[in-house]
Amino acid sequence: MPAEKTTARSGATPQRAATINDIARLAGVSKKTVSRIINHSPLVRQDTREKVEALMREVGYVPDPLARGLAFRRSFLIGMVYDNPTAQFIVNMQYGALDTLRDSGYELVVHPCDSRSPNYIDGVRRFVQQQKLHGVMLVPRVSEDQALAEMLAEIGCRYVRIAAVSMDAPERMVVTHDHDGAAEVADYLQSLGHRDIAMITGPRDYRSSIERSTGFVSGLERRGVVLPKARIVEAGYTFESGVAAAEKLLGAKKRPTAIFCGNDEMAAGVYRVAMRAGISIPRQLSVVGYDDSPLASRLWPPLTSVRRDTRDTGRISAAMLLQPEGAPRQLASVRPHLVVRDSCQPPG
Repeated sequence: MPAEKTTARSGATPQRAATINDIARLAGVSKKTVSRIINHSPLVRQDTREKVEALMREVGYVPDPLARGLAFRRSFLIGMVYDNPTAQFIVNMQYGALDTLRDSGYELVVHPCDSRSPNYIDGVRRFVQQQKLHGVMLVPRVSEDQALAEMLAEIGCRYVRIAAVSMDAPERMVVTHDHDGAAEVADYLQSLGHRDIAMITGPRDYRSSIERSTGFVSGLERRGVVLPKARIVEAGYTFESGVAAAEKLLGAKKRPTAIFCGNDEMAAGVYRVAMRAGISIPRQLSVVGYDDSPLASRLWPPLTSVRRDTRDTGRISAAMLLQPEGAPRQLASVRPHLVVRDSCQPPG
């Protein structure tokens, strides 16, 4: 029977499961080699790895996560720290991280925080130290906080920052190139013939908002279009703030023919105001969003939006934390691109 085979092979008894020492003895390798294989170290020959992994499967050996954590003086946990009002963005980031961590022996724990609170960095410090985290993914907007990054470096915690531009060493960055994504929107609206264009931005102290705004404005200027200050409204990356901003723009005597929104949630707010005012999208108003969240394809008409693959960003970030420390690497990037749907057409 399989159970008898396992006991005989491992040298264990029904009362004692196989240990790492049993695996090392039966495989004819050192305990350190088995430990390296369990922890996915690249410092083991492939044939040795395959032999030991086959033996562990045969005897049903499962490493004890608590014992591993005690041995390495840390847990096998990856943290994700965020302060972001867009729930779908956070969910997609988590899905991406979990894609990478599946079958790795690591788990994901999340820590929402308020980056405007004076004590939030102390809160992140306690979270990292109490959980003994292997590493931390920093999601915008907290990823933009240099003081937070310096605190993590000070306590010896690995981290990866996800941001619109490079803000750290290559092994600690995933860059999303928001400037380029917004510039592509400017080119697209110009190609349709729009010149009276408005923009709803995110909060001015968010780096993503700064990059999207400057990318869009500079993209228009390259084609000879200047965006007046009256056509730029700051909002908060939320549906409600998008409604308030759209009311300002669409309530003016002369309406813009197109609006670029810093994310899809705010674009949905524009849809709400346009519907109430009897303004047809796209016949009377073209609208473009950013993020290409699931919301974009569910609106009617479906929203043209800049896709930045948030799930892929989560995968890359988690994978970087699993790599051996000190491994040289190039700067990681996730390139945005425009997904054209039915929310835009040439001005009437």
